[in-house]
Amino acid sequence: MNTRVPVQLSPEDIAAVCSWVVHEDAHVLAFNKPSGLSSQGGRIQAHTLDDLIWAFARSNGKRPELVHRLDRDTSGVILAAKTKPDAGFLGKALQMRRFSKTYLALIAAAPEPRAGSIDAPLVRQEIGRESYMRVCAFDAPGAQGSQSRYRTLAASEDGALVELEPLTGRMHQLRVHMAHIGRPLIGDPRYGGALTAAGQRAGRLMLHAARLTFPHPAGERMTVSAPPPEDFATLATAMGLADGLAAYGTKPID
Repeated sequence: MNTRVPVQLSPEDIAAVCSWVVHEDAHVLAFNKPSGLSSQGGRIQAHTLDDLIWAFARSNGKRPELVHRLDRDTSGVILAAKTKPDAGFLGKALQMRRFSKTYLALIAAAPEPRAGSIDAPLVRQEIGRESYMRVCAFDAPGAQGSQSRYRTLAASEDGALVELEPLTGRMHQLRVHMAHIGRPLIGDPRYGGALTAAGQRAGRLMLHAARLTFPHPAGERMTVSAPPPEDFATLATAMGLADGLAAYGTKPID
């Protein structure tokens, strides 16, 4: 499916990417991507998930292909197609918005109201070598319609655990939308998020892609889940939100 020159992987690389698999069948692979790993083409000179997928190359040199992307600092479920027809099918389904994605995030205080929708157009800005998104008027040059949903799963004096659902697929959409309503994500200083919570340091963006529902190439719809990593669960526990995380049906990974 891909004729690029294979990336040379160490045994440790191969073991790592294999350990992230949360679902595999004849058509798709789903991974629980760790935070700090670029999906594709990152500027950091290190392997991306797209590189590491060479671990699943077949004897004919063809290999799975990522269907979508996650931000480097976002952890969670990401899907790859095993064949060219599968990639075409899933790419079309993604384009037609037949994928449903839900994320978990930690914020410094519960939103008001505790559940709702955000309809705020976004425009991309380039500042130096960095790309940002900002809320803009619907008729601003370059404006992209953007809609998200949120609901509070648990709240305490130290913050809240929220479920987020992007209805459109704009860069940094959930991060900017939550900042727009005054609830930036913990560990996201780019958009105004705090770097500590409950006296604990947030070492990264506290955003995790928990579930992905999509039309499977073999028929029917499938839901794949990815449990949050230990750092996310540890901070949620320190914030008094462990019960909300458990009720959501996620078991932290070590």
